[in-house]
Amino acid sequence: MSSDDVAGYKRAAAARALEYIQPGMKVGLGTGSTADLFLELLAARIRNGLDITGTPTSERTAERARALHVPLADLNELERLDIVVDGADEADPELILIKGGGGALLREKIVAASADRMVVIADESKFTDRLGRFPLPVEVVHFGHVTTRTRIVNAAARLGYPRLTPVLRRASDGGIYRTDNGNCIYDCSFSEIRNAAALAAALSQITGVVEHGLFCGLASVLVLAGPGGVRVVERQRP
Repeated sequence: MSSDDVAGYKRAAAARALEYIQPGMKVGLGTGSTADLFLELLAARIRNGLDITGTPTSERTAERARALHVPLADLNELERLDIVVDGADEADPELILIKGGGGALLREKIVAASADRMVVIADESKFTDRLGRFPLPVEVVHFGHVTTRTRIVNAAARLGYPRLTPVLRRASDGGIYRTDNGNCIYDCSFSEIRNAAALAAALSQITGVVEHGLFCGLASVLVLAGPGGVRVVERQRP
């Protein structure tokens, strides 16, 4: 699959997600390459008269939205959102996600938790029966981050992942990567996550961990595009 093919699939998924946007909505705007395409398509609709208010999940998205003249408001002003449209690094059939490859996982999760509906857009390669091929990002406070890393390793071992080696994310200049919140990220390669809910709960309890990239029970709809076209997977309600 060529990069041009993947870009086309991402655009197709983003275009389908536009069908969920209605006039007057308060819309969470995701971060990443697929979310960027959605933002471009949304901006075109706005130029043609669509009235919505967006709130970004990162400084990068905010900058892009302003350049495209997408109306923005702070989440504190909007409080509850109608919908958020965002991408994913991995998604499984239960619509559990791994996110955070772009470093915006904390704000992405806050926005997702504030929305009535989360629509996830991705190319088919992101869909998997078992999460874990993509390293799980874990955002941690910079102070004492090496000790937090040790606690992550120990917690993983208790859950049956004895060989986890979290890797501190680096910026392009070789320094420690910092999120929009001033924190750093450890990328954790689990290879195969057997129980996402248990792992999410264990990571959330670790002192020094701010947030992790497992999104459990947040996504409502997954829009996937590939060689066979676009398909929609909806999360089954219990």
